Formats: sequence, C-alpha cells, structure tokens
Amino acid sequence: MGTPEFAATVLKKLVEEGKAVVGVITAPDRPSGRGRKLKASAVKEYALSQEIPVLQPTNLKNEDFLEALKVLNANLQIVVAFRMLPKVVWKIPELGTFNLHASLLPKYRGAAPINWAVINNEKITGVTTFFIDEKIDTGEIILSEEVSISPTETVGSLHDTLMRVGAALVLKTVTLIAEGEIKTQPQTQDDTFEKLKYQEAPKLTPENTYIPWHKNATEIDAFIRGLNPYPGAWSYLLQNEEKHKVKIFATKKISKEINTDFIENQLIGSLAVVEKKLLIKLTSEILEITAIQLPGKRKMETKALLNGYDFANDAIMIVNPYSH
Repeated sequence: MGTPEFAATVLKKLVEEGKAVVGVITAPDRPSGRGRKLKASAVKEYALSQEIPVLQPTNLKNEDFLEALKVLNANLQIVVAFRMLPKVVWKIPELGTFNLHASLLPKYRGAAPINWAVINNEKITGVTTFFIDEKIDTGEIILSEEVSISPTETVGSLHDTLMRVGAALVLKTVTLIAEGEIKTQPQTQDDTFEKLKYQEAPKLTPENTYIPWHKNATEIDAFIRGLNPYPGAWSYLLQNEEKHKVKIFATKKISKEINTDFIENQLIGSLAVVEKKLLIKLTSEILEITAIQLPGKRKMETKALLNGYDFANDAIMIVNPYSH
C-alpha cells in the first residue's frame, strides 16, 4: 500500500527479491500538468509493468474494496507513504500490517519526517518499520536503521538515501516475519515539552514554510535546505511598494572579504547586491542567497539571475508576513 516514488522503490525491491506481491493498493489517478490529464501514481505504474493487480479505493471502508482486498488473500500488508488505515483494513492479514516510516520513531511522527529532521538540524535520522495500531505512527517497532545527515543535506538528497535504506529494511522485516523471528518493542517517548516539540513532523503548510528571518544564519540555512526542493521555503519580497511571493532554495555564509558595512545598520530582511552576490541582513549576521525563484520565473542560481535582473534599492524580505 503506497503512492509516491518512495513507496514504488520499496515495491520494486520486494518484487526483484522474489517476494510474492499479490496486489497493490494506491491512490486514485490524479489530474496533472497543464492539460490536467489523469496521471497514475509511481506505485501503480510499476505494479502494472509487473502485471500486479491494482486497487485504487477512494473510501477504505467501502464494502466492495474490503471484499476485493480479502480476495487477494495476502497474509501480510506493507504500508509505505499511504493513508491512515482503518482497523478493518489493517486487521485483515494473519501476519499483520506494518509500516515503513522515514524517521527513528518515536521521533518525528507525522506527515513530513524527512523535512523536519533537516529543518531542525538533526545530525542523525533513519527509517523504522512498525506494526500499525489505532493511532498514527505509534505501533510496536520491528526494526530501525540510522542514517547520518550531512551539513549540506537537502530534503531531496536525504529522501533518496532513506528511500534506498528503507527498501532494504522492509525486505529484512518481511524475511524476519516469514521466518517467525520477529521481536517487537513498544515505543517510549519522553513527555517533556522541550523534547516533544522536536519530535513532531506536522504536515507542511504555507504558514510553517515561511522563512523565519528573525532566526540566525545556521537555523535559516537548515530551514531552507529542509524544504529544498519540495515544497520550497518562501517569503514575501517587498520592493517599489509591491509585494512578491518568492521561493528560496539555497543560502550560504558570506566570505570575510566582502564589505558589508553598508547593510549592517539596515532593517532585518534588507537586501543588497555586492559583487554579484545577493545578501540579506539578519538580526546580527549577513547571509548570501544563492538560489531563488521569482514570480513567473524558474528556479535560478542567484548569480545567473543577477545578469539580467536588478533588485530595487528598497528591496526587503518581509519578516512578519501577517503584518503587511
């Protein structure tokens, strides 16, 4: 059971290793592209290429779907990047239903664990397999594997690493279950507020992906990397009394040789171009913006953008988007 590329990679691994995949459950085809033509999920495309039966329910409690699921007669269900399952679904197979989650549970339960691990500047994350229960990402842990996060990691690069490691972990989990060698452990969680706030991976929204310009350079850089390439960290650019929504994909600390005296006393968020570098004033630091996407334009390296685009003298990133 799964939908995106992350899940398709796991499915492919199971098929290539000779596991008997009797069916696939994935999301209904969705409109995509300029023509809004219906597009199949990555999981469906791979399943069809392997002639594996595909079910695409809109309602997981629908009687026809439940009957079709039972007809498949699977003794194990595997969930990767899908939806929350009702108990009537995950209780069907005799050997249970397990999920692959892209974090070291109980840390980063929720919809966007890869993004938040990078945003919070974690040094280590990983993947976990666990048996599904009534709540989200709380079931007993089967296996987990750690993955290091590099100082320049983006959510895109970490996604690809976890996808490969996760596929191998699912295969290992299936083998243990088949051999009756499974030993699980319940999840434990420190309930202090300070720790809990870094153990959540909520869905990404326009509100929590707005760049926090009041933070320091290290925190802002991690925030932007944690949203690159998807969905993209964003900000309002104000210049010539006009507000524009922009996305920023990369930053770096400036070299000591660059003279920043003229921007030191400016407001937080103030922009300046120096030696073909786009600089932004933070609370007590200066940061270089190295990749950006302006309205109606594609994502560009800032150096290339500045060959044909001029920022106004009053250009500033709005620190509080709800005050303007």
